[in-house]
Amino acid sequence: MQLGESFVGEGVNAAHINTVMGARSGPVGHAWATALATPSQGHVPFVAILRPSLPVKPLTLFVTKAAPAGDEHGNHIWGPAQAGVAAGVADAVAAGDVDESQIDELAIIAAVWVNPGADDADTVYLNNRQATRTALRNGANGLPATADVLAARHTPANPFYTPPEGLATSPQGSEI
Repeated sequence: MQLGESFVGEGVNAAHINTVMGARSGPVGHAWATALATPSQGHVPFVAILRPSLPVKPLTLFVTKAAPAGDEHGNHIWGPAQAGVAAGVADAVAAGDVDESQIDELAIIAAVWVNPGADDADTVYLNNRQATRTALRNGANGLPATADVLAARHTPANPFYTPPEGLATSPQGSEI
């Protein structure tokens, strides 16, 4: 099983992708089929397509991290984000990060964040394409490196929160 993550872009049109890739006959295939068969309110997994009736290979399940907040948000999920994910998977196959000889034996689950405020379909597409390709490459290469994780542990940051400089205490208030 390969796990990957990538965040590409800035602001409301950024893409955050998590990927899980593995054998259809193993736990990834089981999770893929279960997720497809058990949608929940606002979160309806679907097969990513390059064009109608042309799903990307390995077959990729697109799972939204945010329920559609309206028609425009839903259109960004189903349109440019889906197209970006499908193209990113195909890019990973073309680059050799997904073994083409195993393409019919593998399944991919892509958990995809599309901000409800997204306002530029072309940027949503490009960011999701690059993030999907990068997440699959990261999974193939076992990234991130443990040294990188350990080096960043005292300076975590994300688009929603960055601790003040020098804040290095555990949740219990003791020095780390």
